[in-house]
Amino acid sequence: MTAADLQHPPTNIAGMHRAALTDALASAFDLDAKKARMRAAQIWRWVYHAGATDFDAMTNIGKEMRAELSKRFTIARPEMVERQISTDGTRKYLLRMAPGIEAECVFIPDVGRAGALCVSSQVGCTLNCPFCHTGSQNLVRNLTAAEIVGQVLAVKDDLEEWPSDAEERRLSNIVFMGMGEPLYNLDNVATAIDVISDGEGVSLSRRRITVSTSGIVPEMRRLGEETSAMLAISLHATSDDLRNELVPINRKYSIAELLDACRNYPGVSNARRITFEYVMLKGVNDTDAEARELVRLLKGIPAKINLIPFNPWPGAPYECSDWDRIEAFADIVNRAGYASPIRTPRGRDILAACGQLKSSSVKKRASAIRREANL
Repeated sequence: MTAADLQHPPTNIAGMHRAALTDALASAFDLDAKKARMRAAQIWRWVYHAGATDFDAMTNIGKEMRAELSKRFTIARPEMVERQISTDGTRKYLLRMAPGIEAECVFIPDVGRAGALCVSSQVGCTLNCPFCHTGSQNLVRNLTAAEIVGQVLAVKDDLEEWPSDAEERRLSNIVFMGMGEPLYNLDNVATAIDVISDGEGVSLSRRRITVSTSGIVPEMRRLGEETSAMLAISLHATSDDLRNELVPINRKYSIAELLDACRNYPGVSNARRITFEYVMLKGVNDTDAEARELVRLLKGIPAKINLIPFNPWPGAPYECSDWDRIEAFADIVNRAGYASPIRTPRGRDILAACGQLKSSSVKKRASAIRREANL
């Protein structure tokens, strides 16, 4: 290693795509393509299957090579700024990717096969949906693919979820339902899905990875073609007038355009149904007439409808529909033949529930809010 090499800080490989890792090793050690792929495969399995954070743990790599790897590369996680655990077992993490770049992710036990991790794709959001806390935070920037994967690695560390093929796995599903609009960061989201689903690493099935969008219609087909991820749609209204208010991107891509894109989503079938998310807002979108219109709109689309009781946050302009009203709405949808589970609110006490995420650089910490409430 030359003096010039030492002036450059080590490159973080945690979260790096396989091809990028191969190229980085080839460049650092002047390896031919075959040797670079072989070395990358070794390191890949240690990082993504075993959860290694130190090159010294990589016992099938020679001691001298491990020392050189340590000089040129690092295996770093995002900084865990805050970790909160709800009374229901939900865990919320505030992670710092870089100075001023913070995002939240949430692990929800007993969801999917075992437990689901809700990851963020952006810091902040541009969509300004008024029922969503994240929507009140201006977009800072897209998260890189490595920063998205870093959320998964950090939470697997916390859950002691290594190696990735361990029995009694707690993390079985990934949902892109955290901060930001994933389809406005599709390149990085697609790369992150490649890493997370690689069978020699974290090894989560693409059928257990769901991407939620507010309706960025031009990117939906590409999402399906490039990732084979399951699709979720933040619908929340049955008329353009109301959806224009609740989900302002609807002014650009109407409900009709959105549902047409759903009908043509690659791979959609009764075995790969689209999930439609519908937040229940008291006196806004929760009537029997709207339930019947929802059924009419979704006719012919293999679909499941998640009814989401509105989760309050400080200053929120809406209230949650009464429980009897939510059940009546669900009954109409169920009678029409659609699975319509009412999502049980999880992590409300730590502002970890759907629609409550917002990075701490522009929010009061949940602990401060609780202290004020007790004054």
